[in-house]
Amino acid sequence: MYQILNQQVSVELGWEFYVSLCGMVLLIALAVPVWVALGLGAVAMLVLTDVLPLSLVGEALFDGIDAFALIAVPLFILTGDVLVRTGLSNKLLDIAEATAGGFKTGFGTATVLGCGFFACISGSDAAGAAAVGRMTIDRLTEQGYPKPYACALVASGACTGILIPPSIAYIIIGLVLGVSASTLFLAAAVPGVMVMLSIMITNIVMNRIYGYENAEGGFSMERWLKTIYEGRYALLVPVVILGGIYTGIFTPTEAAAVAVVTTIIIGLFQGTISLGDFPKMLESSAKVNGVILPIIALSLPLAQTLAALEVPQGFVQSMTSLTDNTAILTLIMIGILILAGCVMETTPNIVILSPILLPLAREIGMDDIHFCIMMVTALGVGFITPPLGLNLFVVSGLTGTSVLSIAARAGPYVIAMLSVVLMLAFIPELSLWALD
Repeated sequence: MYQILNQQVSVELGWEFYVSLCGMVLLIALAVPVWVALGLGAVAMLVLTDVLPLSLVGEALFDGIDAFALIAVPLFILTGDVLVRTGLSNKLLDIAEATAGGFKTGFGTATVLGCGFFACISGSDAAGAAAVGRMTIDRLTEQGYPKPYACALVASGACTGILIPPSIAYIIIGLVLGVSASTLFLAAAVPGVMVMLSIMITNIVMNRIYGYENAEGGFSMERWLKTIYEGRYALLVPVVILGGIYTGIFTPTEAAAVAVVTTIIIGLFQGTISLGDFPKMLESSAKVNGVILPIIALSLPLAQTLAALEVPQGFVQSMTSLTDNTAILTLIMIGILILAGCVMETTPNIVILSPILLPLAREIGMDDIHFCIMMVTALGVGFITPPLGLNLFVVSGLTGTSVLSIAARAGPYVIAMLSVVLMLAFIPELSLWALD
């Protein structure tokens, strides 16, 4: 790869580039905060290669977060926090449990469905893992699930947080690549549901093999209707968000603002929150947002530096010189994304890798929207794959269960999600059917 890039890229990539790149990777491996590693890597690359002026960093930091679409990120995070504090998340889980009551694996299936409901509101996988995990893991163990498996089930179900619209990941990739977030939300609806169903089916198969849960009683229409009525305000939130976006009444950013106002009004009306809760909610959401936005801001100067060095063009030339088989090139992209998702969070992966991989995707005839859906779904697998596996660490922190024991039980879910990624990659109609 080194020789190919140096031969075909007009801006020669000498030792300076590779020293900067290796230094950045080393910092990430040493658990230095990602935004610090990215920032230092960008500065080192600019100073050593002299491809662009160092002032680019300051300009890019401001331009990177000076985007209307990014306002949706803190608003969706706040919506998820309000949802938990008002108890509406419990109502959603009750509805999921009543819906899945006819299955022998009822509560396990309901847990995954609850993660999907939460994903329709919060747009964050880690928030879903924490919120749903607190409510379900103890009950899953009471139903007969081993604790590590229960943790793996919740961690896997919470992956739908970035896959089912509205999703923060799709907002960010749309911003980076210049694709409408509303269009991506529409395209991601079927793939997101496919991932959720694959996790449900995997749990049913594992239960058939090991007999973890054998819930008694069938589906009760009376109970389901009663639960729907009691949780009508909780259901109102995703209906408002998705209905407003898909009908074109408001943009994803406006939907996020409406969602915050709606959840707060419901909470105040029901008396589940008070004005005294607002400082804690804002502080909690600010902490999560404070992790995401610095990564976005400092990833952009690095991405611009890589573009100036013509790394995307060099990468396309190097890959197409190895093979012209589109299937192999697609598998290479998927492999890169899954490996990246294992060691780094979704946000920096999107900002750095999407401009590099998109030219290759276009070269093999892949539509931009199709590429975005495939990329986010492939990165989602990384949330339950060691060594990083963010969701594994979240549920481990909640329960005190070993990350390795959870990761060992998450293997079947990784395989299930990979099968969906392959289907999405090779059957573009799954992502594009609603856009024709």
